[in-house]
Amino acid sequence: MEKTLLVIKPDAVERKLIGDIIQRVERKGLEIKALKMERITLEKAEKHYEVHKEKEFYNDLINFITSGPVVLMVIEGENCVQIVRQMAGSTSPLDAIPGSIRGDYSVDLLKNIVHTSDSVESSRREIKNFFRNVD
Repeated sequence: MEKTLLVIKPDAVERKLIGDIIQRVERKGLEIKALKMERITLEKAEKHYEVHKEKEFYNDLINFITSGPVVLMVIEGENCVQIVRQMAGSTSPLDAIPGSIRGDYSVDLLKNIVHTSDSVESSRREIKNFFRNVD
């Protein structure tokens, strides 16, 4: 069964959107295999965003994701990587359709409510970065 990572970012935690986002995952019929709240360390943030290291927005990503607590979830289900990405909606608030998480809540390209893995390979790497004993 496929697994993916969903991160509820500091802006969504601050806005008290955790319950709604979890409810959307559960109502979709996906299973939450692991769940925790933590403040991401600089080391974990750098590893998480290493694919963006050479991009101009890299430091902004690191600063934002480490700015407050996040909720990290490992979600399992058939085709869950693609399903969770569709639930999240487009990264840009201008393109995110109403009904998606970002379409309903995001107003900023950087502070865009959630992170979702973009592939099965990325999800494996990301899950290992944040969770022990979740395979």
